[in-house]
Amino acid sequence: MNNIIRKPFRYRNDGVVYWLIGINVLVFMMQSIFGREFRSLLVQRMAMIPLLVTELKWVWTFVTYMFLHFDFSHILFNMLGLWIFGMHVERQIGSLEFLLYYLLTGTLAGIFSFVVYFFTGQYIVALMGASGALFAVQLAFAVCFPTSIIRLWGIIPMRAPVMVLGFTALELFFTLTGGRGNVAHLTHLAGFGFGWVYFHVRFGISPWRRLTGR
Repeated sequence: MNNIIRKPFRYRNDGVVYWLIGINVLVFMMQSIFGREFRSLLVQRMAMIPLLVTELKWVWTFVTYMFLHFDFSHILFNMLGLWIFGMHVERQIGSLEFLLYYLLTGTLAGIFSFVVYFFTGQYIVALMGASGALFAVQLAFAVCFPTSIIRLWGIIPMRAPVMVLGFTALELFFTLTGGRGNVAHLTHLAGFGFGWVYFHVRFGISPWRRLTGR
């Protein structure tokens, strides 16, 4: 069983990150160009809305929510993060592996969010954005390049593991305190968590050892 799970893909570097960014930008342009009515329809069909998943079985939204964004700043920061971190991770693990990692962690984060929303009675919340998958990508970057230095906001030098664990701690804090309530902190944490499990199961790598050097 382990041989199947850990069988590597043939290495390719096809620029999947750019395709993912392109799809996100295209969807956002459609939201912006075609007016409020079309935008509402797009949100209804692509965002993960628990009520529509349960009543109409719109399970594809566990995937499509990742390609929909609320406003310009939302997509800008997500796509900037995907470009900065995803490009290096894709080059390191290959395009097919990166695409599987991105879509699987994002989808599982969407499913996890659905379960939480459903059992807490939040049936009409609309989950959208690539942040869950992006948190997984940031984790992957820190695991693959644990000694790299990131300049936070282009100014503050910080080791990649410190940045990733720091952001995750902030997300946990906001989840527990209810801060920044319009942000899906649980989805971010779920993306990070499923990325962590992916490295254990798929690669047999302990992210904790990579991040801490222990």
